[in-house]
Parts: sequence; C-alpha cells; structure tokens
Amino acid sequence: MQESSQNPVETTSSEATPAAEAPEPSAEELLKQAREEAAVAKDAWLRAVAEQDNIRKRAQADVSAAHKFALEGFAGALLPVKDSLESALAVENASLEHLRSGVELTLKLLGQAFDKHKVAEINPAPGEKFDPHRHQAMCAVESDAHAPNTVMNVMQKGYALNDRVLRPALVTVAKARDA
Repeated sequence: MQESSQNPVETTSSEATPAAEAPEPSAEELLKQAREEAAVAKDAWLRAVAEQDNIRKRAQADVSAAHKFALEGFAGALLPVKDSLESALAVENASLEHLRSGVELTLKLLGQAFDKHKVAEINPAPGEKFDPHRHQAMCAVESDAHAPNTVMNVMQKGYALNDRVLRPALVTVAKARDA
C-alpha cells in the first residue's frame, strides 16, 4: 500500500507543473505585439531625428548671429571716434592748435576703444630682438651700434587682438657687418 500512496503524490506534483505555466501566445498575438513595439520604436526614432535636426538648425542660427554681430561691441566703441572726427571737420576756420587738440582727443578715444576690446600695439623698441611672429623685416642693415637680428627702426606699428597678430610691425633689422 505504500507504493500506491506514493504514486498519487507523484501524479499530483507532475500535474501542478503544467498548471503553473502560462499558455503560450499565438503567432498572431506575437506578431501584433511586435508590430506595436516596432511602431513605438519608429515613433521614438522619428522624434530623435526631429530633435537632432532642430538642434542643428539652432546651432546654425547661433553661429550665423555670432558672425553677423561679432563686431557690434567694437563698432559701438568706434562711434565716438567718428563723431569726434566729424566735429573737427565741421568747425570753420579752426586754428592749428584747436585741430591738434581735437586730433589728440580723438586718438585718446580710439586708444580707449582699443583697450576695451584688447587691441594692443606692437611697437618694438630699438635693440629689441627680432620676432618673426610679431615683426616683419622690411630690410636688414649692417650696424655696429646694434646687435645682429635686433630691431633698429620701426617703420609702422603692428597690432594684436587678444595676442593674435592682426598686423605685424614693419621694422628694419640689424645684421652683422661682412668680414
């Protein structure tokens, strides 16, 4: 009898296993679920592509505006210089002293505009070592008074904007005498 009592237990445990499993969905249900997931993924992809396109367009507009208005501050700083020059020209029968003082004030305004926007003069002193990154040698002259490869004379000042050379200083450079 013990054998018969064990068989029903085994039968009960083996019957419990299929009851715990969920029935497998049909092929039509799987296809419907896959189509829904594909539609959701496609919608998310389309939204991502549209967002990327919007970001690209905004970046292009920002770059365009930056190029268009890059000099706005500098141009605004130069307006008083222009006003000063126009005022000087508007004066009838101005004396040389008045013209000179007006030009000096205008130069001061221009210097303030340059300082505000970090435009610096490149004006090497005589005897300063020649720097090909900041100076342009117009000629080399033999000299006993200056060491070779040094600036002797500045023909035209140079200018730099935030340490980037806008125009190099035009200089005469000393060279050693031929032996």
